Amino acid sequence: MGTYVVLAQFTDQGIRTVKNSPQRAAQTAEMGKAFGCEVKDIYWTLGQYDLTIILEAKDDESLTAFGLALGSAGNVRTQTMRAFNKTEFSALISKLP
Repeated sequence: MGTYVVLAQFTDQGIRTVKNSPQRAAQTAEMGKAFGCEVKDIYWTLGQYDLTIILEAKDDESLTAFGLALGSAGNVRTQTMRAFNKTEFSALISKLP
């Protein structure tokens, strides 16, 4: 399972219904399971991004399908980053010449 950090911004629709955001977060976690993704945590944040989501996915394809489903609901726009823990990163750099 890979770890991903998703940065999200509310769309116009999402901010108009922001009071429903905690409920949508629970629905998002449930929806993720259908795509082989496990939402570890969701944070509401200040600054450029309104939400930060930490999740694990079995592969990039599962994460992409989940991201498309999340975006198609119309409440957020996302930017996703793959995250590597120390062990994973150490394995990567061990391959350097």
